[in-house]
Amino acid sequence: MDIQGLSAIVTGGASGLGEATARYLAENGVKVTIFDMNTERGEQVASELGGQFFQVDVTSAESVENAIKAAEEKHGVARIAVSCAGIVIGQKTVGRENKPHDLDAFQKVITVNLIGTFNIIRLAAARMAEQEPLENGERGVLVNTASIAAYDGQIGQVAYAASKGGVVGLTLPVARDLSKLGIRICTIAPGIFGTPMMLSMPQEVQDALGATVPFPSRLGYPEEFAKMVQTICENPMLNGETIRLDGALRMPPK
Repeated sequence: MDIQGLSAIVTGGASGLGEATARYLAENGVKVTIFDMNTERGEQVASELGGQFFQVDVTSAESVENAIKAAEEKHGVARIAVSCAGIVIGQKTVGRENKPHDLDAFQKVITVNLIGTFNIIRLAAARMAEQEPLENGERGVLVNTASIAAYDGQIGQVAYAASKGGVVGLTLPVARDLSKLGIRICTIAPGIFGTPMMLSMPQEVQDALGATVPFPSRLGYPEEFAKMVQTICENPMLNGETIRLDGALRMPPK
């Protein structure tokens, strides 16, 4: 797919991996729409990259449907949809004083990370399916964000790992569902990246975490994630796959 001049939706595009992706796509000629809950930051980023912003709750069918419709009025139908919106909590299955994991907290992580991702997939793909195919027969590309926690979930990551494991699990069947429509889907499972949350930690903690990565022994750059998104969009044989982007890191139990 030649991404020049196409329209893209990036959820979670106000910060972190989503922001890096939104900026990188815009720099490469894509008309970017950011979906995020953070209005102030989202509007700022969208303004800086010449895109547009809508406050969106990815877990709400109505919120996403309305935002997609509004986004199309200026940019046309999105041929690229990147899901980076997500949350993380830390709780053990059974914690201190034998207290069980909070069920509402578990459900919230699953709802945002897994159901929210599928909500974007189903609604964006439905609009792509109605469009004429591009020159190579494609109608669109979907890119999800999982995590190496889907495979190497650490102590206290049960909710997060389960949600990201679900994203990994839906990738192939969705690719098969959408194959006759000319719509591809891939998932990226990043390792330890220099997102705002990670960079807020003391430098010695960042250095220690980076040293656990075999090579390159550092935190990943958000721009490297963004480049992988572009690679997926541009390479038509990338479909139905989850790509670990982690410098060969395998997470220990804790």
